[in-house]
Amino acid sequence: MLEQNRFLKASSWVFSLLLVLPILAIFYTSLGESDEVFGHLMSTVMGTYTLNTALLVLGTVSLSLLMGIPSAWLMANYAIPGDRWLQWALVLPLAMPGYIVGYIYTDWFDFAGPIQLLLRDVTGWTSAAQYWFPDLRTLPGACFVLALVLYPYIYLLARAAFMEQSLTLTQSARLLGCTPTQSFFRVSLPLARPAIAVGASLVAMEALGDFGTVSYFAVSTLTTAVYDTWLGYSNLNAAAKISAIMLVVIFVLISSERYSRRKQKLFSQNVTPDTIAKSPLRGKYKMLATVWCWGLFTIAFIAPLGQLLIYAWDYHSSSSVEDFAQYSVNSLYVSAIAAVVALIIALLVNFYKRLSGRAASNVPIRIASMGYAVPGTVLAIGVLIFLTSADHIINDIAKALDWGRPGLLLSGTMFAMLTAFVVRFSAVAIGSVESSLAKVSPSLDMAARTMGCNVRSMIQRVQLPLIRRGCLIAMLLVFIESMKELNAALLLRPFNFETLATYVFNYASDEHLEYAALPAVLLVLVGLIPLIMINRSLEQSHS
Repeated sequence: MLEQNRFLKASSWVFSLLLVLPILAIFYTSLGESDEVFGHLMSTVMGTYTLNTALLVLGTVSLSLLMGIPSAWLMANYAIPGDRWLQWALVLPLAMPGYIVGYIYTDWFDFAGPIQLLLRDVTGWTSAAQYWFPDLRTLPGACFVLALVLYPYIYLLARAAFMEQSLTLTQSARLLGCTPTQSFFRVSLPLARPAIAVGASLVAMEALGDFGTVSYFAVSTLTTAVYDTWLGYSNLNAAAKISAIMLVVIFVLISSERYSRRKQKLFSQNVTPDTIAKSPLRGKYKMLATVWCWGLFTIAFIAPLGQLLIYAWDYHSSSSVEDFAQYSVNSLYVSAIAAVVALIIALLVNFYKRLSGRAASNVPIRIASMGYAVPGTVLAIGVLIFLTSADHIINDIAKALDWGRPGLLLSGTMFAMLTAFVVRFSAVAIGSVESSLAKVSPSLDMAARTMGCNVRSMIQRVQLPLIRRGCLIAMLLVFIESMKELNAALLLRPFNFETLATYVFNYASDEHLEYAALPAVLLVLVGLIPLIMINRSLEQSHS
């Protein structure tokens, strides 16, 4: 039994350290001497990149708060037409890739698009000089598009927080003379602040790491700087320095969010039937709430998905079925392997934590989960640095043994993509397995041991069967996230290797998304699965 515990301990620490090595490689490389490329970037455009990044994050978070908090409050407390469907439908925009929504809205609002064509037909105007119309392909336009697909982070967490609040708190505020608006701002919103802050930090990190949308909108940010520096200048050192700056920014964001609510504590969360009772709305308030919620769902999900379906129908004969089939197989293959590997790592670190019972057993879980906070573009640089160094070592050893030079076995193959997917999404599998194991009573472990089971048989016969559903969910979530991952796939895919995400983005960036509408629809539909699962879990926890 002691040997089996040692195996769990050793494997947990080894895998967790391997997962964090790409992140450490970024900082190690960034400590090297600055070259001419990085110096030129710092003296010319880095200030603009940094300012654009800050404005993008600030604008996206602000708009997401504006969209997510009112919707969450209405869904948690008031009955409006179709609220049974809306409460989960408002989550669905999270399945839409931002660059796809950006392409569709740009096509609609362009000078030759249907919106401006209708405007000119109605008014009789003939040229753009006769009227002003907002340009969507700008920094504010990128903020708007990203907010449309990211506000569900805030909506989900804020709605859960509002549903957990006791109705007696707001009733007490009303008895003290507060209006409904004052009660919301003085009682409900402060109590939901921790959840909203977490959602806002998730939106900020997603906006910071976005590449597809800002690239299509021609907005230069730190993420595009990493991509351009590596592929445009072929300078890994400068790209690592920019990546290190982004990692510091992410660390500051997370630390600031936690520090800002360090003294805030919630001592009571009594979920009783009265906490989720919904009040009916009447008159203009009912109309405004209905228009707001259904309108937001329409512009963020229904309208873009409808346009994709139209593209898929109109251009199906012009689409390459062979390419679509090949790239689907590529995505399925890579994502399935990443899901299996991530699940194995999740099981090892979680079983070690459960069986050890020591404070140090939490460290491998925390280390292995760090990659999820790193943007895909930045993580790709770290993976490339780490695997390139490993390739050099392998080639040097092979040369010393007169075996020749095997070449880029790791960094030049699909292994690099798999590594990035596992490093980034292992946190998802770890969280799912951890929550499932937490529901298994420790008394079952003690009972199994008193009946003579060793660690291996106890895991196989007791724990694994009880957490089977959690394991399946973990694999499914990692699989779907890997299917949708764009940033790391763009930088790390081998030559002549495309995934569905890169295939769709290439057509979108060339202004021909309609020819890749079918794989785009598939990506959206695949993304709906975890959202439906999350919403069902939320409903069950508050039923």
